[in-house]
Amino acid sequence: MAITFADGVILGADSRTTTGAYIANRVTDKLTRISDTIWCCRSGSAADTQAVADIVSYHLGMYATMEGEQPSVGVAAGIFQEICYTNKDQLSIPLGGSLHRQSYAIGGSGSTYIYGYCDSYWKEDMSEADGVGFVKGALREAIKWDGSSGGVIRMVVLTQKGAKRLLFLPDQNYEGPGEM
Repeated sequence: MAITFADGVILGADSRTTTGAYIANRVTDKLTRISDTIWCCRSGSAADTQAVADIVSYHLGMYATMEGEQPSVGVAAGIFQEICYTNKDQLSIPLGGSLHRQSYAIGGSGSTYIYGYCDSYWKEDMSEADGVGFVKGALREAIKWDGSSGGVIRMVVLTQKGAKRLLFLPDQNYEGPGEM
């Protein structure tokens, strides 16, 4: 999931990767750095989403070198779209999607279980602490109700100062350790 808050954006995800009913990895990092200022949340086929993220990251690095400036989110989204659509017959990634500004976005198997939570607890212009609490609460609900979600909760907080990674552990009731 991704949310906006007063000073930036927070991305969050659980860490379980499944293959049918089998848990293939309990501590997958589904938050992927694409460029210095752009990150993505991955869900779906792990191999395909990792490959697409790597290819987009490469293209954005080339863009920054050739243009002499950091790429925008719009440029990154366009490259993601092109790669996914061009390779639609080879990838296990659903087609579709759109690019528009919104307060929060949720996806993945656990998202079905948290629409009500998000509608009930969402507030515009939250502080960073409140935003982290909102994301953590939503992901805890997804983990609680969705058998394909679980493990640790990872977040990245993106502000003008840069990226800050956070990690919350189930054996500590998702209260810490916090900053990585």
